[in-house]
Amino acid sequence: MTVFASEPSAPRPGVRTAAGALRGCREAGVAVFRGIPFAEPPVGSLRFAAPRPVRGWDGVREAASYGPPPPQGGHFGMDALARETPGDDWLSVNLWSPDPAPGAGLPVMVWIQGGAYTFGMSALPEYDGGRLARDGGVVVVTLNYRVGLEGFGHIDGAPANRGLLDQVAALEWVRDNIRAFGGDPDRVTVFGQSAGAGSVAALLAMPRAAGLFGRAVAQSVQGTFFSPELAAGIAAACAAELGLRPAVADLSAVAPARLSAAGDAVGARMSRWADHWGRAAHRSIPFSPVVDGDILPVTPWQALAGGAGRDVALLVGHTRDEQRLFTAIDGLLGQVTPERAASALRLFGPGPDGARRYAGGFPSAGPDELYELVHSDWLFRMPSLHLAEARVAGGGRAHVYELTWPAPGMGGALGACHGLDVPLVFGNLDRGQPAMLIGEVPSPEAEALSARMRADWTAFAAHGDAGWPAYDTGRRLVRLYGTRPAVTAYPEEASRLIWQEHAFPALPLTGR
Repeated sequence: MTVFASEPSAPRPGVRTAAGALRGCREAGVAVFRGIPFAEPPVGSLRFAAPRPVRGWDGVREAASYGPPPPQGGHFGMDALARETPGDDWLSVNLWSPDPAPGAGLPVMVWIQGGAYTFGMSALPEYDGGRLARDGGVVVVTLNYRVGLEGFGHIDGAPANRGLLDQVAALEWVRDNIRAFGGDPDRVTVFGQSAGAGSVAALLAMPRAAGLFGRAVAQSVQGTFFSPELAAGIAAACAAELGLRPAVADLSAVAPARLSAAGDAVGARMSRWADHWGRAAHRSIPFSPVVDGDILPVTPWQALAGGAGRDVALLVGHTRDEQRLFTAIDGLLGQVTPERAASALRLFGPGPDGARRYAGGFPSAGPDELYELVHSDWLFRMPSLHLAEARVAGGGRAHVYELTWPAPGMGGALGACHGLDVPLVFGNLDRGQPAMLIGEVPSPEAEALSARMRADWTAFAAHGDAGWPAYDTGRRLVRLYGTRPAVTAYPEEASRLIWQEHAFPALPLTGR
Protein backbone atom coordinates (compact mmCIF):
# COMPACT_ATOMS: atom_id res chain seq x y z
CA MET A 1 0.00 0.00 0.00
CA THR A 2 1.49 3.32 -1.05
CA VAL A 3 1.55 6.07 1.56
CA PHE A 4 1.98 9.57 0.17
CA ALA A 5 4.22 12.04 1.91
CA SER A 6 2.41 15.01 3.39
CA GLU A 7 3.92 18.48 3.37
CA PRO A 8 6.10 18.45 6.50
CA SER A 9 5.15 21.94 7.71
CA ALA A 10 1.43 21.68 7.03
CA PRO A 11 -1.04 20.36 9.61
CA ARG A 12 -2.83 17.27 8.41
CA PRO A 13 -6.41 18.09 7.45
CA GLY A 14 -9.24 16.32 9.22
CA VAL A 15 -12.95 16.10 8.48
CA ARG A 16 -15.97 14.33 9.92
CA THR A 17 -18.19 12.39 7.56
CA ALA A 18 -21.48 10.66 8.24
CA ALA A 19 -19.58 7.43 8.95
CA GLY A 20 -16.81 8.89 11.09
CA ALA A 21 -13.73 11.09 11.31
CA LEU A 22 -10.94 11.09 8.72
CA ARG A 23 -7.39 12.38 8.69
CA GLY A 24 -5.84 13.07 5.31
CA CYS A 25 -2.70 14.87 4.18
CA ARG A 26 -1.72 18.00 2.34
CA GLU A 27 0.14 17.87 -0.97
CA ALA A 28 1.17 20.91 -3.03
CA GLY A 29 -1.33 23.09 -1.20
CA VAL A 30 -4.27 20.70 -1.65
CA ALA A 31 -5.98 18.65 1.06
CA VAL A 32 -6.01 14.99 0.01
CA PHE A 33 -8.04 12.09 1.40
CA ARG A 34 -7.62 8.61 -0.06
CA GLY A 35 -9.25 5.24 0.42
CA ILE A 36 -12.50 6.43 2.00
CA PRO A 37 -15.03 3.58 1.93
CA PHE A 38 -18.41 4.53 0.49
CA ALA A 39 -19.94 1.06 0.77
CA GLU A 40 -19.40 -2.17 2.63
CA PRO A 41 -16.92 -4.60 1.06
CA PRO A 42 -18.85 -6.63 -1.57
CA VAL A 43 -17.59 -9.99 -0.34
CA GLY A 44 -19.01 -12.90 1.64
CA SER A 45 -22.79 -12.59 1.84
CA LEU A 46 -22.58 -9.31 -0.11
CA ARG A 47 -20.76 -10.85 -3.08
CA PHE A 48 -22.57 -9.86 -6.30
CA ALA A 49 -25.07 -7.80 -4.30
CA ALA A 50 -25.97 -4.16 -4.81
CA PRO A 51 -23.67 -1.94 -2.72
CA ARG A 52 -24.64 -1.47 0.93
CA PRO A 53 -23.94 1.78 2.82
CA VAL A 54 -20.72 1.67 4.78
CA ARG A 55 -20.96 1.20 8.53
CA GLY A 56 -19.49 3.85 10.80
CA TRP A 57 -16.22 3.59 12.67
CA ASP A 58 -14.89 4.86 15.98
CA GLY A 59 -11.92 7.15 16.34
CA VAL A 60 -10.08 8.76 13.43
CA ARG A 61 -9.54 6.76 10.25
CA GLU A 62 -6.29 7.34 8.37
CA ALA A 63 -6.99 8.43 4.78
CA ALA A 64 -3.53 8.91 3.30
CA SER A 65 -3.41 5.79 1.09
CA TYR A 66 -5.50 4.42 -1.73
CA GLY A 67 -7.77 1.52 -0.88
CA PRO A 68 -7.40 -1.87 -2.55
CA PRO A 69 -8.70 -1.97 -6.12
CA PRO A 70 -11.45 -4.32 -7.26
CA PRO A 71 -10.38 -7.59 -8.92
CA GLN A 72 -8.88 -6.85 -12.31
CA GLY A 73 -8.60 -8.42 -15.71
CA GLY A 74 -5.06 -9.15 -16.81
CA HIS A 75 -4.78 -6.44 -19.48
CA PHE A 76 -1.61 -4.33 -19.21
CA GLY A 77 -0.63 -6.16 -16.01
CA MET A 78 -3.53 -4.68 -14.06
CA ASP A 79 -4.16 -7.93 -12.18
CA ALA A 80 -0.59 -7.96 -10.87
CA LEU A 81 -0.83 -4.29 -9.96
CA ALA A 82 -4.02 -4.97 -8.00
CA ARG A 83 -2.28 -7.68 -5.97
CA GLU A 84 0.16 -5.08 -4.65
CA THR A 85 -2.64 -3.67 -2.48
CA PRO A 86 -4.54 -6.64 -1.05
CA GLY A 87 -7.82 -6.32 0.78
CA ASP A 88 -11.54 -6.34 0.15
CA ASP A 89 -12.45 -2.67 0.75
CA TRP A 90 -12.76 -2.30 -3.01
CA LEU A 91 -15.42 0.40 -2.94
CA SER A 92 -13.68 3.60 -1.93
CA VAL A 93 -13.32 7.20 -3.02
CA ASN A 94 -10.37 9.59 -3.08
CA LEU A 95 -10.66 13.33 -2.83
CA TRP A 96 -8.61 16.46 -3.52
CA SER A 97 -9.84 19.80 -2.18
CA PRO A 98 -8.15 23.20 -2.37
CA ASP A 99 -10.30 24.44 0.54
CA PRO A 100 -11.70 21.72 2.84
CA ALA A 101 -13.94 24.06 4.80
CA PRO A 102 -17.64 23.20 5.12
CA GLY A 103 -18.74 26.59 3.79
CA ALA A 104 -16.42 26.80 0.78
CA GLY A 105 -19.09 25.73 -1.71
CA LEU A 106 -16.69 24.60 -4.43
CA PRO A 107 -17.79 22.82 -7.62
CA VAL A 108 -17.28 19.06 -7.49
CA MET A 109 -15.95 16.84 -10.28
CA VAL A 110 -16.41 13.07 -9.88
CA TRP A 111 -14.19 10.98 -12.17
CA ILE A 112 -15.15 7.54 -13.53
CA GLN A 113 -12.18 5.80 -15.13
CA GLY A 114 -12.34 3.55 -18.16
CA GLY A 115 -10.95 0.09 -18.85
CA ALA A 116 -13.46 -1.66 -21.11
CA TYR A 117 -15.56 -2.52 -18.03
CA THR A 118 -12.93 -5.20 -17.40
CA PHE A 119 -10.12 -3.40 -15.56
CA GLY A 120 -9.45 -0.01 -14.03
CA MET A 121 -8.61 1.46 -10.64
CA SER A 122 -8.59 4.95 -9.21
CA ALA A 123 -5.07 4.61 -7.79
CA LEU A 124 -3.33 4.97 -11.16
CA PRO A 125 -1.00 8.01 -11.10
CA GLU A 126 -2.61 9.53 -14.20
CA TYR A 127 -5.83 9.99 -12.18
CA ASP A 128 -4.23 12.03 -9.40
CA GLY A 129 -6.62 14.97 -8.99
CA GLY A 130 -4.23 17.41 -7.31
CA ARG A 131 -3.39 19.64 -10.26
CA LEU A 132 -6.96 19.76 -11.57
CA ALA A 133 -8.26 20.69 -8.09
CA ARG A 134 -5.58 23.29 -7.39
CA ASP A 135 -5.62 25.05 -10.77
CA GLY A 136 -9.36 24.80 -11.30
CA GLY A 137 -10.66 25.58 -7.83
CA VAL A 138 -12.74 22.40 -7.74
CA VAL A 139 -13.06 19.38 -5.48
CA VAL A 140 -12.01 16.28 -7.44
CA VAL A 141 -13.32 12.85 -6.47
CA THR A 142 -12.19 9.54 -7.97
CA LEU A 143 -13.67 6.15 -7.17
CA ASN A 144 -13.39 2.40 -7.55
CA TYR A 145 -16.25 0.36 -8.95
CA ARG A 146 -16.53 -3.35 -9.65
CA VAL A 147 -15.46 -4.43 -13.12
CA GLY A 148 -15.46 -7.68 -15.09
CA LEU A 149 -17.65 -10.50 -13.84
CA GLU A 150 -17.82 -8.94 -10.36
CA GLY A 151 -19.39 -5.76 -11.70
CA PHE A 152 -20.94 -6.54 -15.08
CA GLY A 153 -21.35 -10.30 -15.36
CA HIS A 154 -25.02 -11.20 -15.88
CA ILE A 155 -25.37 -13.67 -13.00
CA ASP A 156 -28.53 -15.47 -11.89
CA GLY A 157 -29.64 -14.23 -8.49
CA ALA A 158 -27.68 -10.96 -8.71
CA PRO A 159 -28.77 -7.48 -9.82
CA ALA A 160 -27.55 -6.41 -13.23
CA ASN A 161 -25.03 -3.61 -13.68
CA ARG A 162 -23.49 -3.81 -10.22
CA GLY A 163 -20.61 -1.64 -11.40
CA LEU A 164 -23.07 1.11 -12.30
CA LEU A 165 -24.81 0.69 -8.96
CA ASP A 166 -21.42 1.17 -7.29
CA GLN A 167 -21.07 4.47 -9.15
CA VAL A 168 -24.52 5.56 -7.97
CA ALA A 169 -23.56 4.66 -4.38
CA ALA A 170 -20.39 6.77 -4.69
CA LEU A 171 -22.45 9.71 -5.97
CA GLU A 172 -24.83 9.28 -3.04
CA TRP A 173 -21.81 9.41 -0.73
CA VAL A 174 -20.75 12.65 -2.44
CA ARG A 175 -24.24 14.10 -1.99
CA ASP A 176 -24.24 13.26 1.72
CA ASN A 177 -20.65 14.15 2.63
CA ILE A 178 -19.04 16.55 0.18
CA ARG A 179 -19.85 19.71 2.19
CA ALA A 180 -17.37 18.56 4.83
CA PHE A 181 -14.61 18.74 2.20
CA GLY A 182 -15.55 22.17 0.86
CA GLY A 183 -17.75 20.93 -1.99
CA ASP A 184 -21.22 21.98 -3.05
CA PRO A 185 -23.56 18.97 -3.44
CA ASP A 186 -25.72 21.05 -5.78
CA ARG A 187 -22.81 21.58 -8.22
CA VAL A 188 -21.64 18.04 -8.99
CA THR A 189 -20.26 17.09 -12.40
CA VAL A 190 -19.56 13.50 -13.40
CA PHE A 191 -16.80 13.03 -15.97
CA GLY A 192 -15.31 9.91 -17.47
CA GLN A 193 -13.47 8.48 -20.45
CA SER A 194 -14.00 5.38 -22.61
CA ALA A 195 -15.92 2.87 -20.47
CA GLY A 196 -16.06 5.65 -17.91
CA ALA A 197 -17.79 7.84 -20.49
CA GLY A 198 -20.10 4.94 -21.32
CA SER A 199 -20.85 4.83 -17.61
CA VAL A 200 -21.61 8.57 -17.62
CA ALA A 201 -23.99 7.98 -20.53
CA ALA A 202 -25.64 5.15 -18.60
CA LEU A 203 -25.99 7.29 -15.47
CA LEU A 204 -27.81 9.90 -17.55
CA ALA A 205 -30.33 7.19 -18.44
CA MET A 206 -30.68 5.61 -14.98
CA PRO A 207 -33.61 6.65 -12.80
CA ARG A 208 -31.57 5.74 -9.69
CA ALA A 209 -28.95 8.37 -10.60
CA ALA A 210 -31.44 11.21 -11.13
CA GLY A 211 -30.62 14.29 -9.09
CA LEU A 212 -27.14 13.14 -8.07
CA PHE A 213 -25.30 15.39 -10.58
CA GLY A 214 -26.15 18.49 -12.58
CA ARG A 215 -23.53 18.30 -15.34
CA ALA A 216 -21.83 15.51 -17.24
CA VAL A 217 -18.67 15.18 -19.32
CA ALA A 218 -18.32 12.12 -21.56
CA GLN A 219 -14.93 11.67 -23.23
CA SER A 220 -14.89 9.03 -26.01
CA VAL A 221 -18.12 7.23 -25.13
CA GLN A 222 -17.73 3.46 -25.49
CA GLY A 223 -20.86 2.61 -27.44
CA THR A 224 -21.33 -1.03 -26.43
CA PHE A 225 -24.42 -1.88 -24.40
CA PHE A 226 -25.56 -5.50 -24.15
CA SER A 227 -28.93 -7.14 -24.32
CA PRO A 228 -29.66 -9.46 -21.35
CA GLU A 229 -29.44 -12.47 -23.66
CA LEU A 230 -25.96 -11.57 -24.91
CA ALA A 231 -24.71 -10.76 -21.41
CA ALA A 232 -26.12 -14.05 -20.07
CA GLY A 233 -24.46 -16.05 -22.85
CA ILE A 234 -21.06 -14.53 -22.12
CA ALA A 235 -21.46 -15.03 -18.35
CA ALA A 236 -22.38 -18.67 -18.93
CA ALA A 237 -19.20 -19.19 -20.95
CA CYS A 238 -17.13 -17.57 -18.18
CA ALA A 239 -18.70 -19.79 -15.52
CA ALA A 240 -18.17 -22.85 -17.73
CA GLU A 241 -14.42 -22.14 -17.62
CA LEU A 242 -14.71 -23.10 -13.94
CA GLY A 243 -17.17 -25.93 -14.48
CA LEU A 244 -19.92 -23.90 -12.84
CA ARG A 245 -23.24 -22.24 -13.62
CA PRO A 246 -23.52 -18.43 -13.92
CA ALA A 247 -25.35 -18.17 -10.59
CA VAL A 248 -24.60 -16.55 -7.25
CA ALA A 249 -24.89 -19.94 -5.55
CA ASP A 250 -22.06 -21.31 -7.72
CA LEU A 251 -19.77 -18.31 -8.12
CA SER A 252 -19.87 -16.66 -4.68
CA ALA A 253 -17.29 -19.06 -3.29
CA VAL A 254 -14.87 -18.65 -6.21
CA ALA A 255 -11.79 -16.58 -5.40
CA PRO A 256 -12.01 -13.20 -7.17
CA ALA A 257 -8.70 -13.75 -8.97
CA ARG A 258 -9.96 -17.05 -10.44
CA LEU A 259 -13.14 -15.36 -11.59
CA SER A 260 -11.18 -12.59 -13.29
CA ALA A 261 -8.95 -15.18 -14.96
CA ALA A 262 -12.04 -16.98 -16.30
CA GLY A 263 -13.25 -13.71 -17.80
CA ASP A 264 -9.84 -13.14 -19.39
CA ALA A 265 -9.87 -16.66 -20.86
CA VAL A 266 -13.24 -16.11 -22.52
CA GLY A 267 -12.26 -12.64 -23.70
CA ALA A 268 -9.16 -14.05 -25.39
CA ARG A 269 -11.22 -16.63 -27.33
CA MET A 270 -14.37 -14.69 -28.11
CA SER A 271 -14.02 -15.21 -31.86
CA ARG A 272 -15.10 -18.84 -31.42
CA TRP A 273 -18.56 -17.52 -30.43
CA ALA A 274 -18.70 -14.88 -33.16
CA ASP A 275 -21.77 -16.45 -34.81
CA HIS A 276 -23.72 -15.93 -31.57
CA TRP A 277 -22.09 -12.90 -29.97
CA GLY A 278 -21.57 -10.82 -33.10
CA ARG A 279 -19.66 -7.57 -32.92
CA ALA A 280 -18.82 -7.95 -29.22
CA ALA A 281 -16.95 -11.16 -30.08
CA HIS A 282 -15.20 -9.70 -33.12
CA ARG A 283 -13.94 -6.83 -30.97
CA SER A 284 -13.26 -9.06 -27.89
CA ILE A 285 -15.51 -7.08 -25.54
CA PRO A 286 -16.84 -9.51 -22.89
CA PHE A 287 -18.46 -6.96 -20.55
CA SER A 288 -20.63 -3.88 -20.97
CA PRO A 289 -23.66 -2.36 -19.23
CA VAL A 290 -26.80 -4.42 -19.74
CA VAL A 291 -30.04 -2.84 -20.90
CA ASP A 292 -32.05 -4.88 -18.41
CA GLY A 293 -35.23 -2.79 -18.40
CA ASP A 294 -34.88 -1.93 -14.71
CA ILE A 295 -31.57 -0.51 -13.55
CA LEU A 296 -30.86 0.60 -17.12
CA PRO A 297 -34.31 0.77 -18.75
CA VAL A 298 -33.17 1.68 -22.29
CA THR A 299 -29.96 2.68 -24.05
CA PRO A 300 -28.60 6.15 -23.27
CA TRP A 301 -29.42 7.37 -26.78
CA GLN A 302 -33.04 6.32 -26.40
CA ALA A 303 -33.27 7.82 -22.93
CA LEU A 304 -31.77 11.20 -23.84
CA ALA A 305 -33.80 11.52 -27.03
CA GLY A 306 -36.86 10.90 -24.88
CA GLY A 307 -35.94 13.78 -22.58
CA ALA A 308 -34.31 11.93 -19.68
CA GLY A 309 -32.29 14.31 -17.53
CA ARG A 310 -32.69 17.15 -20.01
CA ASP A 311 -31.68 19.65 -17.30
CA VAL A 312 -28.22 18.05 -17.04
CA ALA A 313 -25.82 19.99 -19.27
CA LEU A 314 -23.59 17.70 -21.35
CA LEU A 315 -20.04 18.13 -22.63
CA VAL A 316 -19.15 15.26 -24.96
CA GLY A 317 -16.50 14.52 -27.55
CA HIS A 318 -13.87 12.19 -28.88
CA THR A 319 -10.36 12.07 -30.28
CA ARG A 320 -9.79 12.16 -34.02
CA ASP A 321 -7.82 8.91 -34.25
CA GLU A 322 -9.56 6.77 -31.62
CA GLN A 323 -8.55 3.42 -33.12
CA ARG A 324 -4.87 4.20 -33.72
CA LEU A 325 -3.67 3.08 -30.28
CA PHE A 326 -5.42 -0.29 -30.61
CA THR A 327 -4.05 -0.77 -34.11
CA ALA A 328 -0.57 -0.18 -32.71
CA ILE A 329 -1.14 -2.59 -29.81
CA ASP A 330 -2.25 -5.24 -32.33
CA GLY A 331 0.90 -4.67 -34.42
CA LEU A 332 -1.12 -3.57 -37.45
CA LEU A 333 0.11 -0.02 -38.04
CA GLY A 334 0.66 0.18 -41.78
CA GLN A 335 -0.08 -3.55 -42.10
CA VAL A 336 -3.84 -3.65 -42.74
CA THR A 337 -4.59 -5.67 -45.86
CA PRO A 338 -7.51 -4.91 -48.19
CA GLU A 339 -9.12 -8.14 -47.00
CA ARG A 340 -8.88 -7.14 -43.33
CA ALA A 341 -10.28 -3.68 -44.08
CA ALA A 342 -13.16 -5.17 -46.09
CA SER A 343 -13.97 -7.53 -43.23
CA ALA A 344 -13.98 -4.65 -40.70
CA LEU A 345 -16.29 -2.60 -42.93
CA ARG A 346 -18.64 -5.54 -43.32
CA LEU A 347 -18.71 -6.33 -39.59
CA PHE A 348 -18.78 -2.86 -38.07
CA GLY A 349 -20.25 -0.55 -40.71
CA PRO A 350 -23.87 0.53 -40.22
CA GLY A 351 -26.38 -1.65 -42.02
CA PRO A 352 -25.89 -4.08 -44.89
CA ASP A 353 -24.39 -1.41 -47.14
CA GLY A 354 -21.88 0.00 -44.64
CA ALA A 355 -18.90 -0.89 -46.80
CA ARG A 356 -20.42 0.88 -49.80
CA ARG A 357 -21.12 3.96 -47.68
CA TYR A 358 -17.51 4.16 -46.52
CA ALA A 359 -16.25 3.73 -50.07
CA GLY A 360 -18.46 6.61 -51.15
CA GLY A 361 -17.67 8.81 -48.18
CA PHE A 362 -13.91 8.25 -48.32
CA PRO A 363 -13.13 7.54 -52.00
CA SER A 364 -9.36 8.06 -51.65
CA ALA A 365 -8.90 6.11 -48.40
CA GLY A 366 -6.69 3.03 -48.38
CA PRO A 367 -7.13 -0.11 -46.27
CA ASP A 368 -5.37 1.30 -43.17
CA GLU A 369 -7.52 4.42 -43.08
CA LEU A 370 -10.78 2.60 -43.75
CA TYR A 371 -10.00 0.01 -41.06
CA GLU A 372 -9.31 2.72 -38.48
CA LEU A 373 -12.26 4.87 -39.52
CA VAL A 374 -14.90 2.18 -39.14
CA HIS A 375 -13.52 0.94 -35.81
CA SER A 376 -13.22 4.51 -34.47
CA ASP A 377 -16.71 5.39 -35.61
CA TRP A 378 -18.45 2.26 -34.35
CA LEU A 379 -16.88 2.10 -30.91
CA PHE A 380 -16.27 5.74 -29.90
CA ARG A 381 -16.74 8.60 -32.33
CA MET A 382 -20.32 8.13 -33.48
CA PRO A 383 -21.62 6.97 -30.06
CA SER A 384 -20.22 10.24 -28.67
CA LEU A 385 -21.71 12.41 -31.41
CA HIS A 386 -25.05 10.63 -31.25
CA LEU A 387 -25.19 11.22 -27.49
CA ALA A 388 -25.02 14.96 -28.16
CA GLU A 389 -27.63 14.72 -30.90
CA ALA A 390 -29.92 12.69 -28.64
CA ARG A 391 -29.52 15.28 -25.88
CA VAL A 392 -30.48 18.07 -28.32
CA ALA A 393 -33.41 16.04 -29.69
CA GLY A 394 -34.67 15.56 -26.14
CA GLY A 395 -34.70 19.28 -25.43
CA GLY A 396 -31.38 19.54 -23.58
CA ARG A 397 -28.05 21.26 -24.20
CA ALA A 398 -24.78 19.73 -25.32
CA HIS A 399 -21.32 21.03 -26.12
CA VAL A 400 -19.17 18.91 -28.46
CA TYR A 401 -15.40 18.76 -28.95
CA GLU A 402 -12.81 16.79 -30.89
CA LEU A 403 -9.18 16.37 -29.84
CA THR A 404 -7.01 16.67 -32.97
CA TRP A 405 -3.60 17.34 -31.39
CA PRO A 406 -1.33 14.38 -32.26
CA ALA A 407 0.45 12.56 -29.47
CA PRO A 408 4.21 13.11 -29.79
CA GLY A 409 5.03 9.66 -28.35
CA MET A 410 6.20 6.85 -30.65
CA GLY A 411 7.41 9.39 -33.17
CA GLY A 412 3.92 10.77 -33.67
CA ALA A 413 2.60 7.49 -35.06
CA LEU A 414 -0.35 7.39 -32.64
CA GLY A 415 -2.00 10.60 -33.80
CA ALA A 416 -4.82 11.95 -31.64
CA CYS A 417 -5.44 8.49 -30.22
CA HIS A 418 -7.79 7.03 -27.65
CA GLY A 419 -6.83 8.01 -24.11
CA LEU A 420 -4.76 11.06 -25.05
CA ASP A 421 -7.35 13.34 -23.50
CA VAL A 422 -6.94 11.87 -20.00
CA PRO A 423 -3.47 13.27 -19.16
CA LEU A 424 -4.39 16.55 -20.82
CA VAL A 425 -7.53 16.97 -18.69
CA PHE A 426 -5.85 15.97 -15.42
CA GLY A 427 -2.58 17.77 -16.19
CA ASN A 428 -0.56 14.67 -15.30
CA LEU A 429 1.69 14.66 -18.36
CA ASP A 430 4.78 13.02 -16.92
CA ARG A 431 3.56 10.05 -14.88
CA GLY A 432 2.05 6.64 -15.49
CA GLN A 433 0.98 5.49 -18.93
CA PRO A 434 0.64 9.04 -20.37
CA ALA A 435 4.42 9.20 -20.70
CA MET A 436 4.07 6.78 -23.63
CA LEU A 437 1.77 9.26 -25.35
CA ILE A 438 3.16 12.63 -24.30
CA GLY A 439 6.86 11.77 -24.16
CA GLU A 440 9.25 11.76 -21.21
CA VAL A 441 9.47 15.57 -21.10
CA PRO A 442 6.17 17.35 -21.86
CA SER A 443 6.54 20.07 -24.45
CA PRO A 444 5.34 23.67 -23.91
CA GLU A 445 2.67 22.90 -26.52
CA ALA A 446 1.39 19.96 -24.46
CA GLU A 447 1.37 22.04 -21.28
CA ALA A 448 -0.54 24.86 -23.01
CA LEU A 449 -3.16 22.49 -24.45
CA SER A 450 -3.55 20.77 -21.08
CA ALA A 451 -4.07 24.14 -19.38
CA ARG A 452 -6.73 25.04 -21.95
CA MET A 453 -8.64 21.79 -21.50
CA ARG A 454 -8.44 21.93 -17.70
CA ALA A 455 -9.75 25.49 -17.76
CA ASP A 456 -12.66 24.53 -20.03
CA TRP A 457 -13.58 21.42 -18.02
CA THR A 458 -13.52 23.24 -14.69
CA ALA A 459 -15.42 26.24 -16.08
CA PHE A 460 -18.09 23.85 -17.33
CA ALA A 461 -18.23 22.23 -13.89
CA ALA A 462 -18.53 25.63 -12.21
CA HIS A 463 -20.97 27.38 -14.55
CA GLY A 464 -22.28 24.86 -17.09
CA ASP A 465 -20.73 26.83 -19.95
CA ALA A 466 -17.92 25.16 -21.86
CA GLY A 467 -16.81 28.40 -23.56
CA TRP A 468 -18.09 27.73 -27.06
CA PRO A 469 -21.59 27.58 -28.60
CA ALA A 470 -23.88 24.70 -27.78
CA TYR A 471 -24.21 22.04 -30.45
CA ASP A 472 -27.21 22.17 -32.76
CA THR A 473 -28.21 20.28 -35.89
CA GLY A 474 -27.90 23.38 -38.06
CA ARG A 475 -24.39 24.78 -37.62
CA ARG A 476 -23.01 21.76 -35.69
CA LEU A 477 -20.31 23.88 -34.05
CA VAL A 478 -17.67 22.06 -32.02
CA ARG A 479 -14.42 22.90 -30.27
CA LEU A 480 -11.29 21.46 -31.87
CA TYR A 481 -8.40 20.95 -29.47
CA GLY A 482 -5.38 21.11 -31.73
CA THR A 483 -2.17 23.10 -31.72
CA ARG A 484 -4.42 26.16 -31.77
CA PRO A 485 -7.90 25.42 -30.37
CA ALA A 486 -10.66 26.64 -32.63
CA VAL A 487 -14.44 26.47 -33.05
CA THR A 488 -15.69 25.10 -36.36
CA ALA A 489 -18.32 22.88 -37.92
CA TYR A 490 -18.05 19.23 -36.89
CA PRO A 491 -15.10 17.98 -38.98
CA GLU A 492 -16.08 14.32 -39.35
CA GLU A 493 -19.02 15.08 -41.64
CA ALA A 494 -18.49 12.08 -43.91
CA SER A 495 -18.70 9.71 -40.96
CA ARG A 496 -21.68 11.57 -39.52
CA LEU A 497 -23.62 11.12 -42.76
CA ILE A 498 -22.74 7.42 -42.93
CA TRP A 499 -24.04 6.83 -39.39
CA GLN A 500 -26.85 9.37 -39.18
CA GLU A 501 -29.65 6.76 -39.26
CA HIS A 502 -27.98 4.30 -36.88
CA ALA A 503 -29.69 3.92 -33.49
CA PHE A 504 -26.93 2.14 -31.48
CA PRO A 505 -29.26 -0.50 -30.06
CA ALA A 506 -28.26 -2.96 -27.35
CA LEU A 507 -26.07 -5.62 -28.94
CA PRO A 508 -28.08 -8.85 -29.43
CA LEU A 509 -27.20 -12.47 -28.79
CA THR A 510 -27.35 -13.34 -32.47
CA GLY A 511 -26.83 -11.38 -35.67
CA ARG A 512 -23.96 -9.32 -36.97
